[in-house]
Amino acid sequence: MGIVSGLLLLPLAPVRGTAWIADHLLQEARRQVHDPRAVQARLASLNRALDEGAIDEAVFEREEERLLARLERRARQGGPTTTMDRAQRRHA
Repeated sequence: MGIVSGLLLLPLAPVRGTAWIADHLLQEARRQVHDPRAVQARLASLNRALDEGAIDEAVFEREEERLLARLERRARQGGPTTTMDRAQRRHA
């Protein structure tokens, strides 16, 4: 980028910066949603909530099905489903 184009595009810098931040936030959100450890932690939290009586059986089953489906989709896509799978792939 030359000096002239840099000066002409300077007013757009906040927009480009905002777009860059939004893109990185989206990537991080996707990573967290698809991270098997996050899904497993949510399953553990769901089990605790059921044990404590914070949720009923119907809510538990509905949420558990949704989370297990997410793990199954991840496995079908060829992604590691656990930390152990990831470590085994590195050593293979």
